[in-house]
Amino acid sequence: MREFESEDGVMLFGGARVTDLADEFGTPLYAVDEDRLRENYRGVRDAFSKHIDTRIHYACKANTGLAVLAALAQEGSGIDAVSIGEVMTCLKAGFRPEDMMYTGVNVSDAELKAVTDLGVMVNVDSLSELERLSRINTELPISFRVTPGVGSGHSAKVTTGHDGSKFGIPRDRIAGAYRRARELGFKATGIHAHIGSGGQRAEPFEDEMEVLAGIVNELKEDGFDLDFIDLGGGIGVPYRPNEDEMDLEDLAERVTGIMREETDVETLILEPGRYIVCDASVLLTRCVDVKDSGAKRYVGVDAGFNTLIRPAMYDSYHHVAIGNRFGKACTAKYDVVGPICESGDALAHDRALPDPREGDLVVIYNAGAYGFSMSSNYNSRPLCREAMVRRGKAELVREAEGIEEMWRHQRIPERLAR
Repeated sequence: MREFESEDGVMLFGGARVTDLADEFGTPLYAVDEDRLRENYRGVRDAFSKHIDTRIHYACKANTGLAVLAALAQEGSGIDAVSIGEVMTCLKAGFRPEDMMYTGVNVSDAELKAVTDLGVMVNVDSLSELERLSRINTELPISFRVTPGVGSGHSAKVTTGHDGSKFGIPRDRIAGAYRRARELGFKATGIHAHIGSGGQRAEPFEDEMEVLAGIVNELKEDGFDLDFIDLGGGIGVPYRPNEDEMDLEDLAERVTGIMREETDVETLILEPGRYIVCDASVLLTRCVDVKDSGAKRYVGVDAGFNTLIRPAMYDSYHHVAIGNRFGKACTAKYDVVGPICESGDALAHDRALPDPREGDLVVIYNAGAYGFSMSSNYNSRPLCREAMVRRGKAELVREAEGIEEMWRHQRIPERLAR
């Protein structure tokens, strides 16, 4: 887990005092450390590219903030997109169609046409999709997503590569998919798999590469010389104190070793999302209430699962600190809970904190991945602001939503108007 420095008892984030960020922009507030974002991207790129030609396609579903995307575009990243909305957002942020790969699931004909009309390569997820795509566009190269029979992830809800998964073409049918693509006039240039999100061990990635290498060699015997192997993403990050970080150098050496020794494919594609953005962001939320119910002590804050849904949805752990009394001795355990009218609206359970007080600034760590991107208007609460911090200076990169904006697509029939 990332560690932070402090100044006069106040936590520093991106060189700025978190209290200054909250005072300037209000709370709840997502804050992004631009330098950390870039460091994370370069770390994964450099670890793999020293062994083999590697292209990083940022899995933008983790965080589609335009400022985040623009910084990664400057770094030379590519994009893994899963919807036409993500494709359009990435174009807005400065990416080119040739920088992207579209990997949808259960994709409509309208979306396939929209994506290919923009010139974005499709990673085909099913035999049905292949047939439908052949009636729309056969001019762009394609690749296939295979179900490798290897699963990994922090939750069953984010494990994707296991047998029976809704994602990809089963291993025993993939060769037939390539042959059918050839019959339909496609040029199939690569193969893709993704085993899940948040994996902390190297072994599942090795197993995945072994499966893909075997498929590549089978396809070669059938006349298919692929340009790339796409290993997907899913590299985990430590959310808890003292939790081990994935050894990128070791992971890179293991999977590229298999690829180099067992195939003649020269390019590896990786699709990290969480690894790049997770610890580059925090969520700042203000303590508005402190309650002792007898059985439990609660710190009530102005961010709920409408702002950060991961703890409620996945039982995920996010570390919590009091930013304005950073490093002070803890006095008791508290649940950190939000304003949503649900018992499940908790950001953290049983956390040792230093005597919380109304007005304290609570900092939720590791909020960059699937934080803002999964936030909602539940309980008619507007989406919050977002700021980007670089070397002590902060800029607003997303305005807070207004109440009126939540109504902008709604209409009241005239017969109901008052």
